[in-house]
Amino acid sequence: MLALRVIVGLGLAYIVLLLLAWLFQERLAFPAPRARLPDPKRVGVENGEKVELVSNDGTKLVGWYLKPEEVGGGRGRLGEVDRTSTNLHQSPKPPQPASGLLWFYGNGENVAAIWPIVREFQPPGTAVLVLDYPGYGESGGRATEAALYAAADAAYGALASRAEVDPRRIYVYGRSLGSAVASYTAAHHPVAGLILESPLTNAAEMARYHYRLLPRFLLRLSLDNLANVRLVHCPILLFHGDADRLVPTAMGKAVAAAAAGPVEVVLIHGAGHNDTYDLGGRAYRDKLWEFVMGQGGRGR
Repeated sequence: MLALRVIVGLGLAYIVLLLLAWLFQERLAFPAPRARLPDPKRVGVENGEKVELVSNDGTKLVGWYLKPEEVGGGRGRLGEVDRTSTNLHQSPKPPQPASGLLWFYGNGENVAAIWPIVREFQPPGTAVLVLDYPGYGESGGRATEAALYAAADAAYGALASRAEVDPRRIYVYGRSLGSAVASYTAAHHPVAGLILESPLTNAAEMARYHYRLLPRFLLRLSLDNLANVRLVHCPILLFHGDADRLVPTAMGKAVAAAAAGPVEVVLIHGAGHNDTYDLGGRAYRDKLWEFVMGQGGRGR
């Protein structure tokens, strides 16, 4: 009888676990941290402005738009910009449309937390748009996979419609969860290049890697980078820490292998999942700049 009670108890506990996994999987995937987004000017980002958009499903989205800065001598150390003119008597040239960069962050982040990184990594001569996902930061709505993709569509349309941005030279960056949003965007809109950092293959393989006891039929999420990159023919630049245990490096390599277009993989030695910016440092930033400024990505 004792053995039977133990078996029944374990069975009931497993059923409860399955029910919780079914009900709360979106909360696990999208923890949606809230935070007030500062005004860019008040934190010293003179080329920034706080923006609000509305996605097709009516959700209000809040984020930052960073205007393109002039390309001079470039930046030296992180955060240092050289705006020195090389010829004071040169006739001013009409402004050329700038490249644009959409930035999609990881699942536990928001714009209030990562804006210093976005600012430091903004390529010279490139506009940047980063929005909080639905339910994140100051954005309205609830975080679901469909809502994230609707937000990505709205972000792409907003950046492409900017007068100073060349819609033929829009690049998309996505980190971790944001890699699925970025690859979705590249698969559904014309982009000049796609940058992925620590990309998962898809939700099913992530669930199998972290939650082996749970059957796959419970999973409602897709987050399918593998399927998306098979539709993407633009150049791809892929970063991954070679010590990443949350999203293993093998997943990034599998995404690269599935891509329909050219891919360059850059492994960041010793980096786990959340220290790629720190350990990648200036080499990471300069590689991203090179790609966006046309020396790595050539467009479709």
